[in-house]
Amino acid sequence: MVSRDEGRRLAQGKLARHLLASGLGRTSLRELAAAAGISDRMLLYYFADKADALSAAVGVIAAELADQLAAAVPDGARLSASALVAEAAAFTTGPAARPFMRLWIELVAAAARAEAPYPALARQIAENFIAWTQARLDPAGHDDPQATAAAIVALIDGLALVAVCADDDLVRRTATRLASLI
Repeated sequence: MVSRDEGRRLAQGKLARHLLASGLGRTSLRELAAAAGISDRMLLYYFADKADALSAAVGVIAAELADQLAAAVPDGARLSASALVAEAAAFTTGPAARPFMRLWIELVAAAARAEAPYPALARQIAENFIAWTQARLDPAGHDDPQATAAAIVALIDGLALVAVCADDDLVRRTATRLASLI
């Protein structure tokens, strides 16, 4: 028999894969339970409610994305703003990051509509993105490195929107132009 903690951990991973593949549109309690391969009751045994299940799955996704970002731009790297934009743009427009960025766009839209639990999740993830960026930004020449990091995140998130709405050639050209603007 699987312990409650182990069952929750297994369900979190399956829910994370479901969200990356299907987005937030298919997140009824029944759909989440089916994605986790368990009954509705078991889902509620592992998680307090739907918001808890979604929060746990988004936590898994955020950790996976953080690992991929760390591989793309390692801890300790100190890059100029333009180099950091170029590296982040190359990563976020690549095929491995696209499911994460699409889900991020959906999550932000749900947060803008004040749908629970998305406002708190979006804020936490945005703060983590900004902190990650600031930790890799060469502070020389920046009187407010946190604001510069937030500006870089805004550029990259905007690029993610372009990647969802435009063809690959325009995305590539836009990424190149962003790095030259900084």
